[in-house]
This record gives sequence, structure tokens and C-alpha cells, in this order.
Amino acid sequence: MLFQVGGQGDRPTFFEMSAAQQLPASLRAALTYSLGIFALRRPLLHKVLDYEDEFFALLMAVLESHSLRTTDGSFSESLYGLRRRPVKFLEKGSSSRAESNDKTYDSALQKRQKVLSVVFLVVLPYFKSKLLSIYNKEREARLQASLWGQGEVSFDEAGIVSDQGETSQAQVVATTGEVSNMARIKKNFAALIGVCYPWIHATNEGFSFAYQLLYLLDGTAFYGPALHVLGLHVCRATGQELV
Repeated sequence: MLFQVGGQGDRPTFFEMSAAQQLPASLRAALTYSLGIFALRRPLLHKVLDYEDEFFALLMAVLESHSLRTTDGSFSESLYGLRRRPVKFLEKGSSSRAESNDKTYDSALQKRQKVLSVVFLVVLPYFKSKLLSIYNKEREARLQASLWGQGEVSFDEAGIVSDQGETSQAQVVATTGEVSNMARIKKNFAALIGVCYPWIHATNEGFSFAYQLLYLLDGTAFYGPALHVLGLHVCRATGQELV
């Protein structure tokens, strides 16, 4: 299956790149909704929904690895007839200016570039999703604490009820010590994420917006910072490659 969008030359249009970038998020939303519907009849699927991030990351890792190995493009890029090509930085006196822009690309991706592409396409979005989940929980906990106060909470971070009247003092001290240490580490980590994540997210979105705006205005050949870091251009596949 291949989607064709208008445009001339090897350089994809802004709308092609935008559609290819948004496709994984749309695919995840569709899969989550479908699994939620099927889970009404098959309760076993609720376990898949409980590990939604891991399930989708594994699925995308398989799709992206296969697509990069066979087409030199990500899963969404291959659907739009796009390919990734390494940038060949030419020296000033090495060749004449009469060469076409097509010759500024290498023929195929190297294995290292394919692995790093999977990392940027799958691994980093997975960690971003987990950080967002931790941030949302921390924000909800802070909101609940501000509304109801912390004295009303009867369960600790591990979900264990404190009942010192029915257990021995030694067991209570040991259990409370272990739970409090783990709970303190988790709480401090969640608090750190609550402080740092908005800045990380704003920085990432700011760089992405700047690159997309420059790409739209023909100010850069890289649609995003990830492609710039990898040294890859996205270009249209030739007719022979599509066949």
C-alpha cells in the first residue's frame, strides 16, 4: 500500500513529512480503541491494555526494523514512498558544482544508522511516554494533596495498610523500613520528573517546531532534530525502488 501526495523533485513536501510523522500516533490510537472494544468480549485483552506502552513499542520495533531493512525508510515513510539517505558532505574543491542534488546522498543506510533510527523512532518515544505517565500521576497526586491534604491518605506508595496493632513490632519495623525506603526513592524520582519533564517537553517541542518551520520555508533540509543528529535526509524513492 502506497500513498501518493503531490510535489515535484526528490524533496518531500511539508505535508508528506507531517503526515508520515503523525501516522504512528494515529495507529496507536486506533489499536488502543480496537483492543478496548475487543476486551469487552475477551477480558484477557485487558492485560495487553495494562501494558499498552510496551505492547506498542514492541510492535513498532518489529515494523520499523523490517521497514528499515527492506526499504531504507521508516514504516510510515515507506507508505508515502519516502526513503532515508545519508548526507554526503562534499568538500569545496572535491567536485564541480554541476552535479545534481541527487548525488549528495549515499546509496543506502549503514547498519549503525538503521539501529540508531530504530532508537529514535521507538526507544525514545517509549521513554517519553513513560515519563509522561509518571508526570501525570505526580500532578494528580499533588492536586489531590492540595485539595484533601496529606493526612487523609491511609495507604502508602506500595499499597500496604499500616496496622501496627495486629503484627509484631519487629515485623512492622522491618516492613516499614523497606517500604519507606522504596517509597521515598519512588517519590523523589516522581518529584524530579514532575519538575524536569515540562522543561524537557518544552525544549523538545521547541526544537521540533523550529526545524519544521525552517523546513517549510526551505531553510533546512532536515525535517526534525533527530534526522539532523543522524545525518539523514528523507527523499522520494525512485520509480525503480518503488517497483
